[in-house]
Amino acid sequence: MIDLHTHSLFSDGELVPAEHLRRVEVLGYEAIAITDHADSSNLDFIIPRIARAARDLNRHSQTRLLVGIELTHVPPPLINELTVEARKLGAEVIVVHGETVMEPVAPGTNMAALACDEVDVLAHPGFITPEEVKIAARKGIFLELSGRKGHSLTNGHIATLALQYGAKLAVNADAHSPSDFLSRNMAEIVARGAGLSGEQYKQIRADMKAFVLGIK
Repeated sequence: MIDLHTHSLFSDGELVPAEHLRRVEVLGYEAIAITDHADSSNLDFIIPRIARAARDLNRHSQTRLLVGIELTHVPPPLINELTVEARKLGAEVIVVHGETVMEPVAPGTNMAALACDEVDVLAHPGFITPEEVKIAARKGIFLELSGRKGHSLTNGHIATLALQYGAKLAVNADAHSPSDFLSRNMAEIVARGAGLSGEQYKQIRADMKAFVLGIK
């Protein structure tokens, strides 16, 4: 089990990183990214603190904590410069909060995120277009199948286009509380519910693992 999109108390999550990591360690996770909500006001506050937690906790946990961030409701023209800054600050996983149908995300956010060289995951991208999916496929950016209520409404649309155009998918919880973490069985249900086969879900897991192994 790997999850590339979760939240701690550094944004709107409930847990400190230590408890966050321990709870998924018990669930058998190989790795988890804490990707708290950020814009230009708090980027340089969150990333160094998650990085320090990762340095401390990874010495004592079977689950690897990845340093992440989620750029959230950032105006599209600012997304690229903030992804570059996030990487310089030490973010290993850069997520952009996509155009979910549940929130008033600025139009053009999906395309702005996909145009960046530093984005790893486009979270809950809503009714993403075929052209945008083609870009994600070409650049190796993960499109998220969300386990979160509401954001998950367009999972089937995302999965259909991803399969058609060869884009990589990631099943993520977007967890904010302990009850949000996905069990192995529930993660597969998220994928199968989006119309994927068991073999296609295995490919998702393999792609996510390869990504984590590629992080130095």
